Amino acid sequence: MKTRTEHDSMGELQVPLDALYQAQTQRAVQNFNISGQTLPVEFIRALLQIKKAAATANQQLGLLENAISQAICHAADDQLAATDMQQYPLDIFQTGSGTSSNMNVNEVLATLASKALNQTVSPNDHVNLGQSSNDTIPSAIHISAAIALQQQLLPAVRQLQLQLSNKTSQIGKLVKTGRTHLMDAMPVSFAQVLGGWQSQLQLAEQQLQQQLEQLQALAQGGTAVGSGINADPAFAATFCQVLSRNTGLSFRPAENFFSALGAQDTAVATSGALKRLAVCLMKISNDLRWMNSGPLAGLGEIELPALQPGSSIMPGKVNPVIPEAVAMVCAQVIGNDCTITVAGQSGNFELNVMLPLIADNLLHSIRLLSNSCPALATQAIAGFTVREDNISKALALNPILVTALNPLIGYAKAAEIAKQAYKEHRPVIDVAQEHTSYSRSELEQLLDPARLCQGGNIS
Repeated sequence: MKTRTEHDSMGELQVPLDALYQAQTQRAVQNFNISGQTLPVEFIRALLQIKKAAATANQQLGLLENAISQAICHAADDQLAATDMQQYPLDIFQTGSGTSSNMNVNEVLATLASKALNQTVSPNDHVNLGQSSNDTIPSAIHISAAIALQQQLLPAVRQLQLQLSNKTSQIGKLVKTGRTHLMDAMPVSFAQVLGGWQSQLQLAEQQLQQQLEQLQALAQGGTAVGSGINADPAFAATFCQVLSRNTGLSFRPAENFFSALGAQDTAVATSGALKRLAVCLMKISNDLRWMNSGPLAGLGEIELPALQPGSSIMPGKVNPVIPEAVAMVCAQVIGNDCTITVAGQSGNFELNVMLPLIADNLLHSIRLLSNSCPALATQAIAGFTVREDNISKALALNPILVTALNPLIGYAKAAEIAKQAYKEHRPVIDVAQEHTSYSRSELEQLLDPARLCQGGNIS
């Protein structure tokens, strides 16, 4: 491999000839050969947005020459338009401040700007002006997560809610056996089942919206330890104005830079909101799997779309692959949350030192959930059909319907009827007619599953 000689404060070393990065990135490439996984492209793009906004802010504050500022901005725009991840090769598991990744972006932009101007643009003195890795990396975590929430996850959650609403309009009036403890219980309508899922999603969305607002408070301006050393007093506010204009989100300086650098509480809370959504999707996925189980020996209440053969040895077998895939995503997101929680505890004095790990896991969770919601909506919920014959048969034989007669005949008498109906495999209405003074027509009204879904006291 052809190389060129670069140098930094530690001396000279060889860098690949066609690399846009310089010496500090190369040192990190050599030092951190751990996972083979780089930081997400969304994170790199957030760093590029930071450098672009910083260059503009510094130019507006009279701290950076207009030509150099424009060259840095143009370089950032080029990388944002077509982010070449080969130029950002650093391992996730690197220095805990993310300094290596910050310098990686600084060096790439400095190289491009230098070529454009035909003069030296410094990665430290120009691209990193008024900044530190210690405020830039926490800001990049917030920016990348906020953009991903706004552009990817929240629309995906709304799409799933819309699909549930559409499905409710199609099958909402149908009634099936409810279940508690996986055992037969009082009847519920599909509108109630799907409405329960939709309510979970609405609440999860509300919490994500709250976290989106919190993510828009940035550490940028705190520089090395939170004091703002080497940054213009107006830099933080000016930077956020420029960044907001460039991204369409309303970013603002954090109220306390020491908190923003020393802790990652907002990232931890955001991960908690993602975990809540994962738990919600796990519940929906498992409910779909249970209702789809069978088709002969299971519940057989619905039939999910047949997407692919389900077995390499059993012909004709079809499995609920989308709910299974989403359930695995949920397990991963819950695991990511545990990692972020532990990493969030690593705020030692004025800096958290597990920042790259937090960034990777947070964006990983957002990406997985953003892709899972549309899959569940379009490949599972949109196309499932209700097996009305099965749910009607189960309803007729459900002895728990006798619960509706409790106010009329008492719990003990109702229990006797239920036990007999179950023992003899007979519809509860037949047994109730034999052991009560109510006529068939009266019992049909009292035990009507659709009426029982409405709740209240029948007496």
